Amino acid sequence: MGSLLTGLLAAEERSLARAISLVDAGGASGDALLRAARPHGGRARVLGVTGSPGSGKSTLVDALIAAARAKAWRVAVVAVDPSSPFSGGSILGDRIRMMRWHDDPGVFIRSMASRGHLGGLAAGTLKVVALLDAAGFDLIIIETVGVGQSEVDVVDAADTTVLVLTPGAGDGVQAFKAGIMEIADVICLNKADLPGVRRLAQEVRSALDLVHPEPGDWRTPIVQTVATDQTGVADLLERIEAHREWLIGASGLAAKRHDRVRSEIMATLETRLRTRVVALGEDSIERVLSGASSPEQIAEDLLPGN
Repeated sequence: MGSLLTGLLAAEERSLARAISLVDAGGASGDALLRAARPHGGRARVLGVTGSPGSGKSTLVDALIAAARAKAWRVAVVAVDPSSPFSGGSILGDRIRMMRWHDDPGVFIRSMASRGHLGGLAAGTLKVVALLDAAGFDLIIIETVGVGQSEVDVVDAADTTVLVLTPGAGDGVQAFKAGIMEIADVICLNKADLPGVRRLAQEVRSALDLVHPEPGDWRTPIVQTVATDQTGVADLLERIEAHREWLIGASGLAAKRHDRVRSEIMATLETRLRTRVVALGEDSIERVLSGASSPEQIAEDLLPGN
């Protein structure tokens, strides 16, 4: 355990991979490692990137890595993939899209399977973020699956959330209807070289104008990018950093960290209870069907302390 923790804190790639696998698998060893690592964190910028499938999130994340590396920042990416319904494994393989960073010691990329989790975030994502924070990365990017309204999960994990929209896909109206726009700290109009970007910008601005922030509140900026050639990406990173500075000035960063821990506690409890529910014997199901018990009573019996 001691050598693994030392390697983790030094951000050694092999130790990072082993530590993440250990924590993601659950169990006492993973819990002990995470507990020892936590006091070394608290400095990373945690960025969530969300948006509908096809909006170019992975390409934008790749471009953000380049912009951050130009600042000599060390970058970690957690790419949350849909899970295979058969193996539970990660099948998109976002890392393949970012292979150019394979030999850069300042970049670490990890795909995680969502494993049927209702939100866009895998259940272990918050724990992995804590490990990467302890490893001393300057920027941790969480790229979500992109499944609509459930993307609000990303707010609990990130200090700053970027919502990626594209012209011609009806993204502006859909995001407003679904309430996703409410989670965005920065809105990125990617593929801004396509027709319709001006109309999309107007739709988004009109939606944002319906919200009347109090004096001193953060005002969500709209940034246009073409991630394939880095256009606008440096400006996007500046807006992300500006939001962080605002959080620090408004004492919001500490609140974000508190929310992240609270969400991690909830996610851990949810995962462990789900495991117990899946392991229920047929006799419990039959008792409910026969009227001898109820789902409420079974749930009560499963709660810790019962």
